[in-house]
Parts: sequence; C-alpha cells; structure tokens
Amino acid sequence: MRAPENRLAELPTVAIVGRPNVGKSTLFNRIIGRRQAIVAEEPGVTRDRQFSTAEWGGRSFLLADTGGVTDAPGSSLDAAVRAQVLAAIEHAHVILFVVDAREGITPVDRHVAELLRGSGRPVLLAVNKVDEPVGSLAHLEFYELGLGDPVPVAALSGKQSGDLLDRLVGLLPATGGDAPPGYDVSLAVIGKPNVGKSSYVNRLLGEDRVIVAEEAGTTRDAIDTFVELEGVRVRLVDTAGLRRQSRVETELEFYSRLRAARAIERSDVCLLIVDVAAGVTNQDFRIGEQAWEAGCGLVLVANKWDLGEDRGPDVHAAFERELRDRAPFLRKVPIITTSALTGLRVRKAAELALQVHGRRLQRVATAEVNRYLAELCARRQPPQGPRGDVRILYGTQASTAPPLFVLWLNRPKDLPRHYLRYIENGFRERWDFLGTPIRFRLKRREESRR
Repeated sequence: MRAPENRLAELPTVAIVGRPNVGKSTLFNRIIGRRQAIVAEEPGVTRDRQFSTAEWGGRSFLLADTGGVTDAPGSSLDAAVRAQVLAAIEHAHVILFVVDAREGITPVDRHVAELLRGSGRPVLLAVNKVDEPVGSLAHLEFYELGLGDPVPVAALSGKQSGDLLDRLVGLLPATGGDAPPGYDVSLAVIGKPNVGKSSYVNRLLGEDRVIVAEEAGTTRDAIDTFVELEGVRVRLVDTAGLRRQSRVETELEFYSRLRAARAIERSDVCLLIVDVAAGVTNQDFRIGEQAWEAGCGLVLVANKWDLGEDRGPDVHAAFERELRDRAPFLRKVPIITTSALTGLRVRKAAELALQVHGRRLQRVATAEVNRYLAELCARRQPPQGPRGDVRILYGTQASTAPPLFVLWLNRPKDLPRHYLRYIENGFRERWDFLGTPIRFRLKRREESRR
C-alpha cells in the first residue's frame, strides 16, 4: 500500500506553506474553485495536509494545503503541525509560500523562508491580502526573503490569481501525465471525536498521514488520501468527529460537521469507528444511521478492542448481539473489532469495506428478481388492505449504489411497511446485500396489464 505522493507520481504536487492565518486555505479554495478547506479568523485552523486536484492552463496537479508553521513550537500539537509542513515539502515538486502583505515580513516568515531555501524545491512567493495588486508596491519588501520575484495576490477576491497560477504551472516538472487521479471506491472514516479515526487511518497507511493527539477534535477538515488496497484504487477520507448538534458551539465546529456530512454523502462506504473502551453511545448509532440513510455502505469498526481484559469469542458475540439489539439497522451491517494501536484487524476492516462496496454494486437479473419475489409471496401472502387484496405483480432492479428495486402493485399505498421489510430481508438473505441499504420504489399497475 502506498501513500498518495508515491501512488500518484504521475501528477506533480504543489504544497501551500506559510505561518498561521496568512490566507493559505483561502488561496487553496480559490485555486481548486470550491470551499473545501475550512477558512476562519481563528489562526491555526488547518492542521493536516489537505489534498485536492487542480487544473490551470491544461496542466493538472495535486494541491496540498498545510497547517501554519511556527519557528518555536510551544506544544506537541504545534510540533506536529510543523512536521506535517516538512512532510509536505519533502513530497512536493513546487512550494507555494504565502505571506501577509498587511503585516509585512515577520520572524516566522524568515524562518519558513530559511526552511524553503534549503528544501531544494522551486518556490513561488505569494504576497496575499493585497487588495489592489496592480500597481501596488506592498510586495516589494518581500524580495528580502531571497526567494525570487514575489507575486501580489488577493486570494479572497481572486485578483491576480490567474497571474499567480501562470507562474505556478511554469514551475511544474515537464515529466508525468496530466490526467487527474482516479479511484474505484471512496471510503470515509467517520465517528465521534477522539475515538481513534486518525489513528486507524495512520495504521492502515503505515505512516503518520494525519495528526493524532489526545485533544478531542484534532481533525477538522475531511482529509482525502489516495491509496491502493488489494489492487483497488481507494480514496480514503478521515473526517472530523461528529458531535451532538447541541455541542456544536463555534462556527468552526459547524463547518467541520458540515464537511464531515458532505464526506459521507460523497462516499461509497463508511467505516464507523466506535470506542469500545469508552463504550458505544447513542451518538455513535446516530452517526451510523446518518451514513445509512445517505445510501452509503457501512462497516462498524469497534476500535480499542485490545484494552479489555477478556476479549474471547463469547465476549465478541455478546458485544455484537448487544449492539444489534440497541440499533436494529446494525443487524444489516458487518461488525469487526480492531485496535489501531496494535494493528489488530485494521487492514481486514478496510478489506471488508471493499466487499461491502461490491455488494452495493451488485445487480440482480429481472427474471431472478421475479422468481424469488413469487417465492416470498407464496410463502407469506401480502396482507389484505382496506380496499381488498394487495398483490405484488412485478419487480425489477432499477439501479445500484445503493440497490434500488421497483415493485409494481395493484394498490401500492396499501402495502404495510412490515411486509416491505419482509421483502427486503428476503432479498438481503438471498443476494447477500450485507452492509448496504436497499431502497424500494412502489408503483401502481393494474393486474389486467400484467
């Protein structure tokens, strides 16, 4: 398994670096053309490396947003941010160094410039927050950093961003293809804050791809990583922890929650990480239901299984029974116990998610659907409705991801929900739709037209 910088070597990588709150994430969003990275007045919002593809002038590249670097880290978390920036520099082909024209050159800027001069990478110096870049002299003092011609830009309004990108693509290496990276399946790692999502991702990747800290809520953006697993190209998304709505107090947390929700919506399968040591809560179930209702495949990953004194087969079976009794939708979802700390079944959980994705794409022939539908109806007739007998006349699978079946009935509005659940459970058992929701659409059709 390889990290994105190695696996997608055909695309050059551009890393955006600089001290906190100079507008790196604003520029990142401007270049990729959408609000992917969180932007807030609070400094230090971006902590992990955030990747996205970008294109300018016929050239495609990977753009990496990084946390703000400091010259004298005052905590372990600041040190981790600095390590992320250095990691981005190590794997980047071009460095986009962002500074703040309004504050001028600071000691931290000098420190970052020194790091970059020693990196051996081409560096483009972007002087941000120049409201009227044309004719401005605000960028001239930054020649002192010794990184070539500084480019004035206003990331918020987009002024001079085209000139900046022209300069940027001119620094990209000529080798390698320009096709944007593809992937076969998108897996989102979801769950409450501090249950071990980032630890799981790092263990699966075999490197410290995302920051892990005791502080709850360390991951704030939905972080995309491209990997290859069992020959399958995977986009792996480590999301911000989803708190109860009543605890989402700040604007920053609101946007983190929003991005995590969007990560669920654009994913094929979600790995729901729960903390066995702390106990599984109703909030864990609500997060799982959110993914299930969005049509995602789902695998429940019971993390920190190594912390229990007795974790034998009987304990495992009792644990699964308890979860499924508390949340009935989990009766349709595979449950696997893991330990991100020791690596126990970490890879197996991801492989299980790929199996669920295969079930999600499964298509059943119409003739087979109707043969089995007739068997189910013969075994247990639909209940009589208020206007007479309810008959299921015909069925077909209309689409996949998630599977959607269309049933034609003489009185679709009179079919009880419990009978539709009976049909769903029969389909699930017959065709092994483990871990994926099944959708039904009921349509009216007269028996005489069958």
